[in-house]
Amino acid sequence: MKALVFNTFGGPEVLEYRDVEEPVHNPDEILVKMKAIGLNFADIYRRKGNYHLVGQPPYILGYEGAGIVEQVGENVEGVKVGDRIAFADVPYANAELVAVPKEKAIPLPAKISFNEAASVLLQGMTAHYLTKDSYKVKKNDVVLVHAAAGGVGQLLVQIVKLLGGKVIGLTSSIEKAASAKAIGADTVFMYKDDWKRKVLEETNGRGVDVVYESVGSTLDESFGATRIGGTVVFYGMAGGDPAPIDPRMLMDTSKTLTGGDLWNVITSHEERVSRSNELFGWMEEGKIVVSHPNLYTLSNGQDAHTYLESRKSTGKILLIP
Repeated sequence: MKALVFNTFGGPEVLEYRDVEEPVHNPDEILVKMKAIGLNFADIYRRKGNYHLVGQPPYILGYEGAGIVEQVGENVEGVKVGDRIAFADVPYANAELVAVPKEKAIPLPAKISFNEAASVLLQGMTAHYLTKDSYKVKKNDVVLVHAAAGGVGQLLVQIVKLLGGKVIGLTSSIEKAASAKAIGADTVFMYKDDWKRKVLEETNGRGVDVVYESVGSTLDESFGATRIGGTVVFYGMAGGDPAPIDPRMLMDTSKTLTGGDLWNVITSHEERVSRSNELFGWMEEGKIVVSHPNLYTLSNGQDAHTYLESRKSTGKILLIP
């Protein structure tokens, strides 16, 4: 089969599209023919050597995707050849075939396409737990969303609005600001401006109730835009490592810093299915709209990585085998 691989850490140029051995699925796994594969910043971190990897070179990136069941392990029940499934946490997804453990296989409703599933699962379940677990968004909460036009950002905006909150978005361009407003952000500021001051002005000096911080290097400013007793949820570092936070500041302002990692939340098949089903339900009801993804062939993975790393992308990037 064909796969997107790399042997050494580095930029997009280390990626190669070539033949590798097909995966051998064990009795508790399903062999899936991939139809759409989600590209995420974690793939960039792994390619650079900044994130954990599974196996030995040649490494195959990717943890998220959707496809059709080709073979079923002898211990697997409730799944048959031809079923449509998706997953959010299975390695080696940048390939034509992937061995998926039964516990991580999420059935796809008839109305959810492969592209939609690969666009929403990882980022959608992330937005889901961020708004329901890391900080439970309440009606009338004022929420600051970093990278509001990005994949997780767009879903955060929509879920916060669905839960009754007000959204202030941050983006890096006028075009991205328009995208964030189009999916429900009440106000959008750009990073090039004095956005902390603007957020405080927008909230009459009070600050926001919660910040969803995914840039990293802006963590200190996020605290400056948060109200006394407010919360900053740190779940990404797309813009670089954050500066150290002084615990004394947290004590003096009664503010909370909490982290977020999806893998600490979806620890069972039941969690995966229940959270994804709520997302799929919102999509089917039109309460959440998944923007049309940027499509690249798997063979053109270098360009897809370059585009994501440029921070010019809006919405999800998919690799199509």
